[in-house]
Amino acid sequence: MTTRVGLQIPVGLNFESWERAGRQLAGLVNSSAWWLGDWLVYGKDNYGDRYEMGIRAAGLKYQTLRNYAWVSRRFDLTRRRPMLSFQHHAEVASLPVPEQEHWLDTAEQMKWTTKQLRNAIQNSREDSAAKTDRAATAVRRLEVPDNRFRQWRKAAERLGTDLDEWVLTTLDHAAERTLEVQEALADGPESGA
Repeated sequence: MTTRVGLQIPVGLNFESWERAGRQLAGLVNSSAWWLGDWLVYGKDNYGDRYEMGIRAAGLKYQTLRNYAWVSRRFDLTRRRPMLSFQHHAEVASLPVPEQEHWLDTAEQMKWTTKQLRNAIQNSREDSAAKTDRAATAVRRLEVPDNRFRQWRKAAERLGTDLDEWVLTTLDHAAERTLEVQEALADGPESGA
């Protein structure tokens, strides 16, 4: 039996009944966030400023309800995943719809907890930022006269390689030779002494 302040469990309740009650309670908790969010959205859409009186009359905290309503607005009923919690949806609510769908699909398939979903999103953002940083630092511009550019392209074609690859390989070899010569010159007088 439920009351406003607790749950009275009968003495001798068998495990299966206790477990079923837990699943039902968890479902109520998850569903109640959606219900309250939808309730507030409806009130705001239909009663203007008067909906705040309804919130006070219900004895609910406005900030919590606002969070519920925000998530509810981001997911119409057809996009809500019954196998995932309200909190799973809240984790992705700020993302564009295609990303929401991707992450909810993945969380559902992998049976992720909310924390696992949050960590996966964070790791993805960090990986994406690192790739962006690498790409930004990798792009360099070099002005090359047309006649040299044509000559380089011709050399690359004769070797059957991509121009970018040919340029990088050629420059790498030239740099290695230059450094080797410079090191040999620097070591020369010492090795002769």
